[in-house]
Amino acid sequence: MSDIWEDVKKEIRGTLPEKSFSMWISPISVVEKKENTLILGCPNKFSLNWITENYLSMIQEKLMRVGNGTYRLSLKVRPPAKQAPPPKIIAPVNQLPLPNVPGNGRALNHDFTFDRFVVGKCNEFAYSASKALALESHVSFRSLFILSHTGLGKTHLSQAAAHSIIKNSPKLRVIYITAEDFVNEMIHALKNNRTEEFKNRFRRGCDVLLLEEVHFLGGKEKTQLELGYTLDALANDHKRIIFTSSLLPKDIPNFTRELSSRLTSGIVTTIEKPDYDTRIKILERKSFEQGIQLSDEIIALLGNGLMGDIRQIESALRYLKAKSELLDAEINGDLAREVILSHSSDQGCAAPEDIRSVVCQYFKVDPLALASKSRKKIHSYPRNVYIYLCRRLTAMTVEEIGKTLNRNHSTILYASEMIEHKMKVDNKVRNQIEFLSRKLKGVLK
Repeated sequence: MSDIWEDVKKEIRGTLPEKSFSMWISPISVVEKKENTLILGCPNKFSLNWITENYLSMIQEKLMRVGNGTYRLSLKVRPPAKQAPPPKIIAPVNQLPLPNVPGNGRALNHDFTFDRFVVGKCNEFAYSASKALALESHVSFRSLFILSHTGLGKTHLSQAAAHSIIKNSPKLRVIYITAEDFVNEMIHALKNNRTEEFKNRFRRGCDVLLLEEVHFLGGKEKTQLELGYTLDALANDHKRIIFTSSLLPKDIPNFTRELSSRLTSGIVTTIEKPDYDTRIKILERKSFEQGIQLSDEIIALLGNGLMGDIRQIESALRYLKAKSELLDAEINGDLAREVILSHSSDQGCAAPEDIRSVVCQYFKVDPLALASKSRKKIHSYPRNVYIYLCRRLTAMTVEEIGKTLNRNHSTILYASEMIEHKMKVDNKVRNQIEFLSRKLKGVLK
């Protein structure tokens, strides 16, 4: 029966555009045959409904021709295939246990692989360098530093390298860890007199180190010193290392020159915001993955309007799909423009004076304290919140924000990244930022 369906698909391929065939017809497979009925399985309910409405008569016609009128057709949602659990960074025997996860390994995101990374001018070199290092394809470098703001793909590439290494060299001991977890593991080792175990784990028990969010180490002198020794040991043994960060080491406040030199001793590459052509590729890939059929005109409209990071594009497509399905709305230009408007930047909705006033009132600090040299938490945290809100809610450049506080470019970037990080792991911080943002938008009404 599979042969019959393959012949039908060949007939349909010559009729439909390749994009439509790949999106809708190619994923269909034969589920079973009951008497003279060919039962075909669609990957999900959305696909089933779309095919029934748009392609059922064509499939029936081709089946009638290929099968000489012998077979009837039935469509159903295909039962999900049993999948193996996502790969662990650390395998039970050959891999190294991750810090702070006793008995378990931290799971990689199974979607973060090289074949699912959309390559464009903005990230081509970072992609090529990380893949070459993962495969050891005649490269002359053993370490890679990937620099980008959040949401642009540096974690995707780092985890893709881990996936590739584990798949091709399962005996290698791979550690994938964030800088924050590295700090926590070191503190745990110090408190429990397990420093030798900690050192052995990272220096002699590791073949590949993937260290995320290096900018988190700013100001942590003891951790920087220990990491420096670890990197020296790995480099001497010609081990592979990948770092990711939102800042260059030289721009991270309170970061030692020695560690900065070690981190950038290999290849340094950047990932920029996706250009128009790359945004179009991302939209095509993500809409296909979410089962949304978009015309070239709608994709072009979204590509022009969604100029942020990849998360913005993914969020916009989820919004588009949900509204289309739940309200039975047609995906047209008006709906696309509504999506763009709801996901457009808030920049320009507030003035720095408003932000300063609201932040100081909320945290009960003197406005002069924001620009002071005080590093006390009661002053530094509100200052960082002010910086983050200025970057999010104004059109000011980093340099202009820095002038309002007598701070340099690197300090502003670092403070903003720290608040963004805290929002991911601390609900209290996220709620504070959301409350202040709503309040600031209300100031202007």
